[in-house]
Amino acid sequence: MLKTLILAAGLGKRMKSKYPKVVHPILGKPMIKWVVEIAQNFGKVGIVLGYKAEMVKQVLPEDIEIFIQKEQLGTGHAVMCAKDFISENDDLLILYGDVPFISKDTLNKLIEEHKNKKNEVTILSAILDNPSGYGRILRIENGKIRIVEDKDANKEIKKINEINTGIYIFNGNFIKKNLDNLNNKNAQGEYYLTDIISFADNISTIVVDDIFEVTGINNRIQLSEIEKEMRKRINRKLMLEGVRIIDPENVYIDPDVQIGRDTIVYPFTFIEGKTVIGEDCEIGPMTRIKDSTIGNNVKVIRSEVEKAIIEDNVSVGPFSRLREGTHLKTKVKIGNFVETKKTIVGENSKAQHLTYLGDTTIGKNVNIGAGTITCNYDGKNKHPTFIDDNSFIGSNSSLVAPVKIGKNSIVGAGSVITDDVPDNSLALGRARQIIKENWVKLKREANKNATNKE
Repeated sequence: MLKTLILAAGLGKRMKSKYPKVVHPILGKPMIKWVVEIAQNFGKVGIVLGYKAEMVKQVLPEDIEIFIQKEQLGTGHAVMCAKDFISENDDLLILYGDVPFISKDTLNKLIEEHKNKKNEVTILSAILDNPSGYGRILRIENGKIRIVEDKDANKEIKKINEINTGIYIFNGNFIKKNLDNLNNKNAQGEYYLTDIISFADNISTIVVDDIFEVTGINNRIQLSEIEKEMRKRINRKLMLEGVRIIDPENVYIDPDVQIGRDTIVYPFTFIEGKTVIGEDCEIGPMTRIKDSTIGNNVKVIRSEVEKAIIEDNVSVGPFSRLREGTHLKTKVKIGNFVETKKTIVGENSKAQHLTYLGDTTIGKNVNIGAGTITCNYDGKNKHPTFIDDNSFIGSNSSLVAPVKIGKNSIVGAGSVITDDVPDNSLALGRARQIIKENWVKLKREANKNATNKE
């Protein structure tokens, strides 16, 4: 069995932030969650927290075991704080909250090496052209290995370009027995987890293939750079799977997004959260979609979509806003400056211009005229509006909820509707037009005469 312990107690001073480093988001997801989600593939997960631990806890799953490091006295001390998590019968994988992109494949290779060689310790290392600042892998007699931190290394050791990534698998019995042997007699006065390595007789390394996987984040520049690289990889993967991204450098897609083949994504588009988009769609330009489900052959142009469902063959935009609870059924058209919230729009219905639809259920083949508003809020409560099949709502109408428009009915332009409209009816809710001929001319003459008298 394998347990994973994630070390995430640090302050992260170089982030210059009032928030713990590991809660800073990468592609919409807190840094620490990337590591937790990888670790959960391998069994039980524990995490060592310190600075503003309560804030970090808020973004963690409930099944994570949490340990507190009150003083940051080094990686060895952090593991000491989680000693109760370590089992003699389970191997222990060490990961870090600020190294978010270690892959499942790399960890599987590390685990395989550890099991096959029955190691006490297995180290994930990397080869760098410029290893300055990193602990070096120093191989000594009888197959033993030491890790020498950069600040403690002499000139010869600093020439070594194989570095320690800090990711290890320990035999549970070995690490539990040797934690108490650590001391802080070094340049930084800390308890180095690396010192345990020197006690191991059975030890080996695996060199990581992709240095990006073990790149840590210490400041906002690195955060930006690593996020840019991850976006590039996400876009590349989607393109290789058959998605056309017109300008990958100006399209921002989160890691959990799914997009079908032959869909086109135009520049300045953000697709976030757990959005799923079907095949043959056109998305963007200048569009934001979050946590939504979109069918096949859908067009979303210059619009905002959040927590919505859009079925096949729907057209949205430009300048539409679909809010939470919107459900557009097949062949619906939602046009410019239309906003929807908690609204179902039935098959082949359309609202093309300047409309607000809130808490509304619309049937099939309905036409919503420009300027229509469902007045769903009375200042205290929200109320529903129902518009049945084949109805026509004239331009600049206000439907004061709760209200129902029956099948095959027409609401005249400019109407204020406060009562239900039966099927097959015409509803008019406006004042009678009055014309006063020559009123403007007479008014102007009267004003002119009054001015002359003054």
